[in-house]
Parts: sequence; structure tokens; C-alpha cells
Amino acid sequence: MTRESNKGETYRHAPAFILLFLARENLYGAALLSKMQEELPRCFADSAVIYRSLQELEEDGSVEAYWETDVSGPARKWYAITAKGYERLAQFKEDIEIRKKNLEFFLKSYKIIVKKD
Repeated sequence: MTRESNKGETYRHAPAFILLFLARENLYGAALLSKMQEELPRCFADSAVIYRSLQELEEDGSVEAYWETDVSGPARKWYAITAKGYERLAQFKEDIEIRKKNLEFFLKSYKIIVKKD
């Protein structure tokens, strides 16, 4: 499977990872992307995915934004997870656990099939 064909599937979980990182600390968009690129084994996100997801999360009340204007340089829009965001994060956790079980089943079954050959 190419990265292009997998793009939609990985984007589905972008909000989950964004909420996870924001649960640890408030971040602005570029800092969030940088942390994800540093910490995820295979970061699927680019700046467009990050900012689009942040906008959707802000619109649904999962994150709130505030501007930092008292430092030198351009103002930065920071994001913080809300109570609703923590609820969504818990829902993502449950969904990912189910997907993980399905993937573990696949890998176990595949291993058995390959040994037969």
C-alpha cells in the first residue's frame, strides 16, 4: 500500500494525536507539528493536516485557542484541550484499542498462514 492510498486512513486519526499532544501541553500549530515529527515513529501529518484538524477541533469545542502577542515576533495562536476534548480523546482511545485488536488478529493469522507455505 502506498503512502498516497493510505493518506485518508491516517488523516482520520490526526485529531486523536493532536488531542493527545495537547493533553500534555498547550502548543501552537508549528510546535505541534514539530513535536509530532520528533516523537511519532512515522509522522503522517503535514502543516495542512495539522491546521485543518485544529480548526475542526476548535469548531466542535474540543480545543480552545488563544493568541500570544506579548513576545517579540509574530503573534502565535496557541491551542489547549477542553473538557470535551478529553472526552473525544477517550473515545479515540477506545476506537484505537479495537483497531489494535483487529490488527493483532491479522498479524497472528498471517503468521500462521505463511508458516504453511
